[in-house]
Amino acid sequence: MPEALCCLYWLHRRPVQAADDLNREVSPVTPAMPDQGAAGIATAVAENVQYQGRKTARQGSEQRRQLILDAAMRIVVRDGVRGVRHRAVAAEAAVPLSATTYYFKDIEDLLTDTFAQYVERSAAYMAKLWANTEVVLRQLLAQGDGSPAARARLADEVARMTADYVQRQLLNRRDFLMAEQAFRQEALLCPRLAELVRAHEQILLHGTRQLLQVVGSRQPEQDAQMLTAIIEQMEYQGLLKDANAQADGQMLAMLTRYLQLVLASA
Repeated sequence: MPEALCCLYWLHRRPVQAADDLNREVSPVTPAMPDQGAAGIATAVAENVQYQGRKTARQGSEQRRQLILDAAMRIVVRDGVRGVRHRAVAAEAAVPLSATTYYFKDIEDLLTDTFAQYVERSAAYMAKLWANTEVVLRQLLAQGDGSPAARARLADEVARMTADYVQRQLLNRRDFLMAEQAFRQEALLCPRLAELVRAHEQILLHGTRQLLQVVGSRQPEQDAQMLTAIIEQMEYQGLLKDANAQADGQMLAMLTRYLQLVLASA
C-alpha cells in the first residue's frame, strides 16, 4: 500500500493526578502541521504513544512489563479480549500474579497498554511502508504523460499495490489484524481504547488521502474514506477465510474499478 500523509497529529499528555501515581496516559490524536507526509504522521504516532501502566526505571522491570504486554496480546489473538485476566496473563508470561497487578492496576489499564503497544509498533511499521511506497508512486507519476491511457495505467498499478498490501497483511500480519478486530470491538465499551482506535485509523486514512491527492483525486478526503473502508472490509473478509486461501481476483477487480472511477474523474 502507499505512503505519505499531509496532516500531523500529536498525542498530548494529560496531567498526572498524584506524584506517586506513575502512569503514562494515551491522549487523543489532534491535527497539526499539515505539511507532514504519511510517513511523518505514522512516525509521530509511534513516537508519542504513551501508556497507562506504572512506569519502570530499571531495564529488568521494563523487560518484565514487556513480557506481560506481549502475553496479553497473544491471549487477545487466541481467546479474544475477554480472555485477558491477570491470572491468565501471568501464566502466559510466566511471571508471578503480583507482577501483573503491580504494573497494571486493573484489566482496563492492561488492555489499553496492550493496544497502545500495538498502535506504536503498527505506526512504526506503516512509516517505513509509506516511505517506500512514496518513492515507487512518484516514479510511476514521472513515467506518465497525463493522458487518459496513462491515468488508466496508473489506476491499475495503484490497485495492484493496494491488493498486494492487503494480501501481505493477511499472510504476514494475520495475528495483528485479529487483535485489531478484537480491540475495535472492545473500544465500543471502553472510551480509552476508542481514543487509540481512532488514532490508529488516522495512519491508514491520512496516508490513503495523501496517496489519492498525489495521483490526482479531486476529492481526496471522501475518496480516502471510501478506499480505507474497502481495505478494512477486505481484511475482515480475509480473516474469515482460511489463512492459506489464495486471494481471489475479485479483490483486485474491485480496487481497479474504484480507482479507475476516481482517476477518470480527476
